[in-house]
Amino acid sequence: MIPVTYTDLDLMEILLSAEILNIHENLDKNDIPASFRAFFGERGSAEIQRPVTVSEGLLKRELGIEDAYDLVRSNPFVEFEEFGNRLSITALVPAANWFLKKAGVEHAATNPALAMYYEHQGVEGFSYETSRQKIPLFEDTKESMDMKVAAVVGKDEELQYARDLIIISAPEEIEFSLETQVCTPQQKGMILKIRTAFKNREFLKSHQIYEFGKLLFVGPPGTGKTTLALSLSHELHMPVLEVRLAMLTSQYLGETSKNIDRIFDLARRLSPCILFIDEFDYVARSRMSDDNAAMKRAVNMLLKNIDTVSFVKNGVLLIGATNHPQMLDEAAWRRFDEVVEFPLPDRDMRKKILLKVTASIESTCDYDALADRTEGFTGADLRIMIKEAIITALMDNRYEITDDDIERGMQTASKRDVIRRGNE
Repeated sequence: MIPVTYTDLDLMEILLSAEILNIHENLDKNDIPASFRAFFGERGSAEIQRPVTVSEGLLKRELGIEDAYDLVRSNPFVEFEEFGNRLSITALVPAANWFLKKAGVEHAATNPALAMYYEHQGVEGFSYETSRQKIPLFEDTKESMDMKVAAVVGKDEELQYARDLIIISAPEEIEFSLETQVCTPQQKGMILKIRTAFKNREFLKSHQIYEFGKLLFVGPPGTGKTTLALSLSHELHMPVLEVRLAMLTSQYLGETSKNIDRIFDLARRLSPCILFIDEFDYVARSRMSDDNAAMKRAVNMLLKNIDTVSFVKNGVLLIGATNHPQMLDEAAWRRFDEVVEFPLPDRDMRKKILLKVTASIESTCDYDALADRTEGFTGADLRIMIKEAIITALMDNRYEITDDDIERGMQTASKRDVIRRGNE
């Protein structure tokens, strides 16, 4: 990780934030820019340890700032207490005015604590709510997620085993978001339902409306099932627990059933979360097999566990995904309250996907013609095509993609598809 170099303005921002946090005890780490959060309070917790004191030793340990007082020695609004090597603001109002003049409204508005102060002072251009919405929640960070997992798992061997079987991703670790997706009307409707249910969970719970939040995503490979499941992490501010059923199988009798129990137990303890089960058709293959009674018991255990989780009751949003919905029997189908289709993108969707993928790239391509020529391409195919086109341009020392680059990318994507279909 590249070390951060802090300036006198950064240090003044920390000092001002500390002063405001001590005055307003309702503020927490979500009111502090991410780059400074390590300084305020315990790691892994959104709470602020008060009173907040700023010492050279703490600044060095948490942020790597050497000889902090030297950075602000000439500032008339900073005093230094040799006992404890503490720094503090002599007077909040003039210090805040000085900082605003030096840093500007745009910079100061990125700090919710400062935005709240300036808004209360009647300074134009500041909105506490707007500033807070523009920075990531502390609960969405990997640091917060790691601490939560560590606290839940502890020394419990069963939960430790479950942790090793799944991929846990905090929202900040996931690069996909709903803004980057092109969704069908049904997918948009599903997202709206989830938003509404999440916002009104307590109301639904009080009326015992629990049967919601078990979704089955069905469609060919590359149509965005996994991408959309991961994108919901940002929307709901929930971590994703990703598991492939084939990974849970064990050569030891009865161990696969235990693995399934462990996974669902961990999901309930880490809630609110998204439990994403990929390759759900593995259930069907196992149920139809006559030569593996242990696996059949494991599958029945999976179905029973699905019955025990609820988005409304315990905050677990269950998403299953399959490329082969025809293989699922009635027992598997009825566990899901909504089946969401992921078809091959039509012409309009293909154009929108291409525009989103190339939004930050210079291009001379005819997107209408390209949308016409890519019938049968999945979203993944289109992204591969654009990636290859970009690489082709870069190899030619260009930063703009042309129709010739796209043509090469299209050939690569088509060749991949031929190879894949030949192996089916």
